[in-house]
Amino acid sequence: MVQIGFAAALEHLHPTDAIELAVQAEAAGFTGVAASDVLAPWVPGQGQAPFVWNVLTAIAERTTGDVGPAVAVPTFRWHPAVLAQASATLAAMYPDRHWLGIGAGEAINEHAVARYWPEAPERINRMFEAIEVITKLFTNSAAGKDTKHAGEHFKLESTRLWTMPTTPPPILVGTGGPVTARRAGRHADGILSLGGPSEKVAALFDRVRTGAREAGKDPDATRRVVQLHTSWAPTDAQALENALRTWPNGLLRFAKADLRSPFEVAQIARMIRPEDARAAMVVSADPADHLAEIQRYVDLGATAIYVHNTGPNQAEWIETFATHVLPQVVH
Repeated sequence: MVQIGFAAALEHLHPTDAIELAVQAEAAGFTGVAASDVLAPWVPGQGQAPFVWNVLTAIAERTTGDVGPAVAVPTFRWHPAVLAQASATLAAMYPDRHWLGIGAGEAINEHAVARYWPEAPERINRMFEAIEVITKLFTNSAAGKDTKHAGEHFKLESTRLWTMPTTPPPILVGTGGPVTARRAGRHADGILSLGGPSEKVAALFDRVRTGAREAGKDPDATRRVVQLHTSWAPTDAQALENALRTWPNGLLRFAKADLRSPFEVAQIARMIRPEDARAAMVVSADPADHLAEIQRYVDLGATAIYVHNTGPNQAEWIETFATHVLPQVVH
């Protein structure tokens, strides 16, 4: 059965609101929470950027579903060893509920502590080396052994994680590219994608399976996760306004990884048109439209979908989906 969870976009949710909404979402039938790991909002109007590990811990304490960051970046703000410790601790506190989402990073969150901002190929290579470090720490620490690492991007003196869960958390790689998806299949447990056209998503899912098969793993055991942005409101006009006002970053038709300032993004967002919003996500007052989009990803082979609704109407959206969408999904 495909898990359908709540995506807590911490760019526009105060931490206490995110926690309350996560509790409400679970009561309404959502199965878990993916929370964004950010140092800044995308635009000043979003107005939030709480520390994701505090929020995940509080959510896990008050719910029973899975929890994970979408996505943490163990290459600039975090050394891989520090992120591994945070993840292992959360997994030890809440066994079999935590997954670790990892990404290559975006300048708006990472540039504040980076000496320079590398091009995408280097960021991806840094990410996979970080995954190597984290995986070795998980494996060796569980066996009571130290880990050392000397690579192109990271060094680790002999150390171990002293607090470990019985089972290390699965690692998901945030990606929208087929090459990275294939590498994720070889070196991680699955992918977390923002979705897109069916052909693109099917190709990503196929590539992660291919990578797993090449590494001698069961391709069907890969986790194929989609974080789905959507905009529902009682009227189409309000749904459109919510998308344009609250989540303009998701409507830009170019890569955002090199943008450094919420104020810069806000200036660029002034060029966004209503048709950009409708092209980027489902913008509709009709729950059937949102059901069809979720069903599309289920049919493509997603193992989990975390849904984020733009706008301030989070509680109303949760109840609407609980009644008119979640029970209708065919697994």
